Amino acid sequence: MKDKKDELFAVGSSKDSDMEDKHQEMRSMHPTIEPGDDFAGIVSSLCLAYTGGRPGVLRGPGRDALPSKDMVMEIVEELRSVLFPGYFGNTDVCRSSMAFHVGATLDRIFKRLHEQVRRGLCFACDEDETTDCATCEQQALEITKDFLTRLPKIQRLLATDVRAAYEGDPAARSPDEAVFCYPGVQALTCFRLAHELHEKGVPLIPRMITEYAHSRTGIDIHPGAKVGKSFFIDHGTGVVIGETAEIGDRVRIYQGVTLGAKSFPLDGNGRPLKNVPRHPWVEDDVIIYAGATILGRVTIGRGTVIGGNVWIDRDVPPGARVTQAQTREERFDGGSGI
Repeated sequence: MKDKKDELFAVGSSKDSDMEDKHQEMRSMHPTIEPGDDFAGIVSSLCLAYTGGRPGVLRGPGRDALPSKDMVMEIVEELRSVLFPGYFGNTDVCRSSMAFHVGATLDRIFKRLHEQVRRGLCFACDEDETTDCATCEQQALEITKDFLTRLPKIQRLLATDVRAAYEGDPAARSPDEAVFCYPGVQALTCFRLAHELHEKGVPLIPRMITEYAHSRTGIDIHPGAKVGKSFFIDHGTGVVIGETAEIGDRVRIYQGVTLGAKSFPLDGNGRPLKNVPRHPWVEDDVIIYAGATILGRVTIGRGTVIGGNVWIDRDVPPGARVTQAQTREERFDGGSGI
């Protein structure tokens, strides 16, 4: 007969065995790097393309960190809160506290945006990566200050866009509804902010801002496009406006409209030439209905109405009405007419 010490030992062994089985199961579920694994080799290989070891298509980090996408998105939302105080961000803002809110937010935006612009400039800078680039620092400071001075102008432009949305859509109950709810207003807010930075030559960040709007609204506007006042994008999903497109005042477009390029001029190596005008020029007071596709450096004349689902690759004179070809029905009795 076993004594109690043997029984306790046996029980303890059983528990230890069960515990070891659980540890083994956990290790199989969460494998770890073992000493013999070539972890350092994997790291070295992944970094090789960015350290001069082999040619790569991406520049990667240089002397400084890249711009932060998350931080740029936070800056955009803060900018929306100062362009439309109380509508976005802190909704408890009232008239008595508005100046405090706008001032405090602008101070935070200035510090954050300056850092991101500096990172973008350093990324694109051709200076030696091992040296500090005082030029990028100074240029970022000047760009950020100038950008903030342009915010009132952007706000005035957006006010015309909001009014155009309210007056152009019978379903809108107030201009406030357009600000709160319309994807076209959100996309235009991001575009007008990005366009100012694009005009100052800031790398990366303008495109990050418009692609943020694209992901949120389905509206893709390149920051290089030129857009006049009182622009209304109704519904909006699937709208594409290319880099060199020019849009006049009081233009209205609907979902699925494309202002794109028909072909790309190529250089001697077969690569597309950059900064060549290749997108449409839409004059004032034009309406373009859903699904229309307009390609190439064509002019859509003032006051023109473009019908839905048409395809245009040539100039349209002012005041024209462009629609799809009409379907014609014919009856043939007893074989006549065949």
